[in-house]
Amino acid sequence: QVQLVESGGGSVQAGGSLRLSCAASGNTHSRYCMGWSRQIPGQEREGVAALFTGGGSSEYNDSVKGRFTISRDNANNTLYLQIDNLKPEDTAMYYCGADPVGDSVPVSVVAGTCLLDEYTYWGQGIQVTVSS
Repeated sequence: QVQLVESGGGSVQAGGSLRLSCAASGNTHSRYCMGWSRQIPGQEREGVAALFTGGGSSEYNDSVKGRFTISRDNANNTLYLQIDNLKPEDTAMYYCGADPVGDSVPVSVVAGTCLLDEYTYWGQGIQVTVSS
């Protein structure tokens, strides 16, 4: 089991940047698909960026490519989401999520499958508000 705590949200003007952080604790030695999803009130949660802690390329929702960058600090068990050129339509609650991946599953099999709308483990969420 892994616990996730997000930080770094807030209110910014359009065109600005934010970096969201997700601190993981608990069973951080296992491999996970980890990602960021967001939810606008009245809409379903959608995955925006993800990576596999066992390696491989990052994955992005087409709607955020070029503006969102996901990264991970392995030493500190922290997942980041850098958001540049923020737009009002980025206003949402952002959630960090994690899905365990078995030790025997090859990276090649996991590649391209980590961007999910729903994960097994979730943080509490953090609000991002972008004003025009």
